[in-house]
Amino acid sequence: MKVSSRLRYLGFGLAAILLSGAAHAQTTPATSGQPLPDPQSRALMQPAKPSPAATATGKVGSTDVTVNYSSPGVKGRKIFGGLETYGKVWRAGANEATTVEFSKDVKVEGKALPAGKYGFFVIPAESGPWTVIFNKVPNQWGAFKYDEKQDALRVMVTPRKSATLTERLVYEIKSPGLVLRWENIELPVAIK
Repeated sequence: MKVSSRLRYLGFGLAAILLSGAAHAQTTPATSGQPLPDPQSRALMQPAKPSPAATATGKVGSTDVTVNYSSPGVKGRKIFGGLETYGKVWRAGANEATTVEFSKDVKVEGKALPAGKYGFFVIPAESGPWTVIFNKVPNQWGAFKYDEKQDALRVMVTPRKSATLTERLVYEIKSPGLVLRWENIELPVAIK
């Protein structure tokens, strides 16, 4: 009888150990005995973002110009007058507001703008020129807290139809300034 009691206790102890191991396995990621990849490798393993971060850099004269933005895709949608409403402030990209940085004082469409980093916004229009805005608050999420009182400069720029569809929003820095391209629109902003 002593032997059967000991076997029973041994059986309960073994069952408890196995069950606690199974419970632990539910909360610990399986690694197959291999170490987890480093953070950079894990980032590469993540699925691509729908609107990946992008940067456009270049020189206009002797001024360094940098545009940081997130690049959404058309994905079969109507963009201007659809996804981006006419007459409404747009962050000129996706996610965080687009920023434009100038290493020196510049003239944008003939108007003075001091060197610095700005939030870049656009108000598309159904016809005629669009409003291009350089806001003193560069780091903001979208245009949700956009405040017109913080505008450093507003200029009017006439868009043009592009020859081909531009699937992903893209900025290009080249003389005489910067160009925003998306869907079937090009918006050239003159900078000196």
